[in-house]
Amino acid sequence: MAAAPGRPPARQRRRRADAEHNRAAILQAATGTLNTQPDASMEDIAKAAGVSRQTIYAHFPSREALLDAVLDKAVTEVSAALEAAGLDDAPPAEALLRLLDAAWAVAAHYPSLWFLPPVSQDEDLARHGPLVERISGLIRRGQESGDFDRAMSPSWLLAAMLSLGRAAEQEVKAGRMTVADASGAVRRSFLRLLGQD
Repeated sequence: MAAAPGRPPARQRRRRADAEHNRAAILQAATGTLNTQPDASMEDIAKAAGVSRQTIYAHFPSREALLDAVLDKAVTEVSAALEAAGLDDAPPAEALLRLLDAAWAVAAHYPSLWFLPPVSQDEDLARHGPLVERISGLIRRGQESGDFDRAMSPSWLLAAMLSLGRAAEQEVKAGRMTVADASGAVRRSFLRLLGQD
């Protein structure tokens, strides 16, 4: 029986579905394995995913490519969490806390990402794009409503908040703070910076 016009044959659809299943399994296995064993090899991750080394390399040509894909997955989850957080319906300070809670909740599922090697400022901004845009919008909204201090420019406040976030990340990496402690410190610091003592 011939395939319907414009529709791939059943065998091709099965192959595509198998490939998508394998990719999802590899990403899930990579997340779990790297969280408990940050220096896990591609072979370790392939075993955890139940696929061969050849299969894992067919989807991800290098360990760096796999780490990038895990990071992309986390960014997608953060974006979805921010959409679900009802930020536009809350007063600015509450919306900011909801944003932080949503982002940290996702980050808690990806502790291995805290230990990725440093990247350039442009790459860092690209990684955190959805979060940065939301924070920037909240700063402006809070200043316009009078909820946040208007004495400093939104760009300065955003830069200061990003620096505080990076400082928290460094403290976690150095083992001087837990993720929960860093999250609490960032919440308090952001509110103080914005005049919400």
